[in-house]
Amino acid sequence: MVNPLLALLEPILLVGQSGSGGGGVFGLLLPLVLIIGVFYFFIYRPQQKREEEHQEMVENLEQGDKIITVGGVHGTIQKIDEDSVLAQVDSKGTRLRFNKDAISSLANEEES
Repeated sequence: MVNPLLALLEPILLVGQSGSGGGGVFGLLLPLVLIIGVFYFFIYRPQQKREEEHQEMVENLEQGDKIITVGGVHGTIQKIDEDSVLAQVDSKGTRLRFNKDAISSLANEEES
């Protein structure tokens, strides 16, 4: 009976035993380096850029800005505190307090 772990590892173990005699380690490391590079440039860097843009947007909030929260609530900023904003969410004067991190975007940006 063949050990299932050995059957899975056999192609990896045989790569280093190719007929050329050299490049076995390079042949194993190149795909790993390429995968790490793809993850960095296509996933990690764009996410960092989005986080920086969001942080800049939150830092530049002003009274009267129209906002959209991550929950989809639309409102107009009435007051800004250190880590939260007070926003009016309807014409009747209902005001809600949101953490700054809960602000998804400015409604002005969504319309354009």
